[in-house]
Amino acid sequence: MGHEAQFFELIGEIYDAALDASLWGEVVGKAGHFVGGPAAAIFSKSPIAGTGNVYYESGIDPYYRDLYFERYVKLDPATTGHYFADIGQPIATADLMPYDEFLETQFYKEWAQPQGLVDFVSAVLDKSVTSAALFGVFRHERDGVVDDETRRRMRLIVPHIRRAVLVGRLIDLKSAEAATFADTLDGLSVGICLVDASGRIVHANAACHVILDAGDLFSVTGGRLVARDGEMEQALQQLFAAAGDGDVAIGTQGIALPLSGQDGARYVAHVLPLTSGARRLTGFAYTAVAAVFIRKAALETSSPPEVIARTYRLTPTELRVLLAIVEVGGVPEVAMALGVAETTVKTHLGRLFVKTGAVRQADLVKIVAGYASPLIG
Repeated sequence: MGHEAQFFELIGEIYDAALDASLWGEVVGKAGHFVGGPAAAIFSKSPIAGTGNVYYESGIDPYYRDLYFERYVKLDPATTGHYFADIGQPIATADLMPYDEFLETQFYKEWAQPQGLVDFVSAVLDKSVTSAALFGVFRHERDGVVDDETRRRMRLIVPHIRRAVLVGRLIDLKSAEAATFADTLDGLSVGICLVDASGRIVHANAACHVILDAGDLFSVTGGRLVARDGEMEQALQQLFAAAGDGDVAIGTQGIALPLSGQDGARYVAHVLPLTSGARRLTGFAYTAVAAVFIRKAALETSSPPEVIARTYRLTPTELRVLLAIVEVGGVPEVAMALGVAETTVKTHLGRLFVKTGAVRQADLVKIVAGYASPLIG
């Protein structure tokens, strides 16, 4: 099988995993090998709480996985940078800090180097106020550090993984058998419409009927699903037409389409193609090319560290040092907590003074406290 055919097959397997979570372990491994590494995972972590969780993984030593979240997630110099990375953007170690500096960290010497790992490329799939969900691929010594080809492959695969993960969070199916699919959909609280290539509704679950009857976000014209917003309508129709041509054709389009109700309520629509892989059974049964998932969006607010970073234009490493100073104290203690040299901490501390206008560490503590407990009035 050629590289292009392998890629097409992988995309199909990724979307199948959206409907059958048991497939994710194998799919994550294949995606990791496609990007260029022996181990990969879909996981989340929080730079604020210093915690995390692995959802699906392949090729990772369980001992080192557990050790990472028990001890090294707080020492990992990339943790803060991963959280603040743009959604879908490939991020390697060198994007977050000088690579030579990374090699001197306690994290590299005690956790990465014993495994023969030299780099890690990841992309944010979704964010909350306190944590980020990511897909990441480890690079071994034999693979070398992340290069342009690795980034290119990551950009190709991440939009599909992100769509599948977001849809998978909305629907929990062990299988997508045509005989039971409609009954399963009807039991879900998220609105789901199955449509053909022209946008004609061939099945809608109970929650979707509620949304359609309200007439706030969509109308039904000639049996077709029509978005009230002109731009969203154009985007949806393009997605439906592309879905008829297969998984790859849908590409990076419309992974999470924002919708606004007349009352200001915010919704998000996700489109999953049904024309390839195991999903074809569902598509054939309903003459559908895509499933549209519609959910109410949670209120998004920025975390205090994110606001601080944006306000003072701090790099991920500078923010990490700032938060450590507030939490653990002086330069020696921060150096030990972060697993870096004291000279490294002093360098970043000097930059923090320049960017924030602070003259003492106590001033930095006051800045962070001010964002954590803003004045009301």
